[in-house]
Amino acid sequence: MAGDFADGPVIFGYGKHTPVQQDMKLEKSVELKVVFDVSQANKDGGLNRGYDSVARFLNMHVANGVPIENIHLAIVVHGSATNEMRNDKAYKAKYAKENPNMELLSRLLKNGVQIVQCGQSAAYYQLANQDMIQGVDMALSAMTAHAILAQNGYSQNPF
Repeated sequence: MAGDFADGPVIFGYGKHTPVQQDMKLEKSVELKVVFDVSQANKDGGLNRGYDSVARFLNMHVANGVPIENIHLAIVVHGSATNEMRNDKAYKAKYAKENPNMELLSRLLKNGVQIVQCGQSAAYYQLANQDMIQGVDMALSAMTAHAILAQNGYSQNPF
């Protein structure tokens, strides 16, 4: 089934999705609490598709009638993706270019997505708290973040 993919209605420019004929009913009153795990940086130094997947999740559910207030999303970042959590100044100092993920990450944060950085990966990749994108939270570890989010009712997206 080929569809026309479009962005929005929440995060424009990212998270393209298409309408589909649904057999599994999506109740408009559903409360969604989902955590995404991003551990790999984009190998080409561009936009990380893991963050775009979060935008797609948000866009497609709001487009299908789920109120944005019912969608609670989190991203746990660790591994080489840690370097993508550097603010513009720190990213530019390390890579001599702007962070290609900054615009999307900022939009996700503004729309209530919680972004949690693994402290162990931050230490390994020498990412100090003051060099992180504003609004990103530091956790003891990715394992700790996932455990806490699970206790708070978040299911882990398997993709």
